[in-house]
Amino acid sequence: MAEWSLLAIVITGAWFWMDSIAKREIALNIGRQLSERCHLQFLDETVACSHIGFARDGNGRMQLQRTYTFDVSSHGSERMACHLQLRGKQLVAWHIPPYVTQ
Repeated sequence: MAEWSLLAIVITGAWFWMDSIAKREIALNIGRQLSERCHLQFLDETVACSHIGFARDGNGRMQLQRTYTFDVSSHGSERMACHLQLRGKQLVAWHIPPYVTQ
């Protein structure tokens, strides 16, 4: 019985790892798109997962909700911390702080 429990844990861990990689790629593309839309430079070409939790979707089903942080710049000299939230594969919220354009 212990072997089956261990196998279930390994399979669940592998699924979570693969799912996290796929969602990180989605967040990376969305971060780039948001930066371009706001005429900002997407810094470091990366996003970092800062929070994982559960939330209900529009149909009431529980899904993993991940918050990713990334940095942008309007002039290339300052960094602005931004974030976006994915529930499943869907973007549900994002924040880019106010900035001055020149």
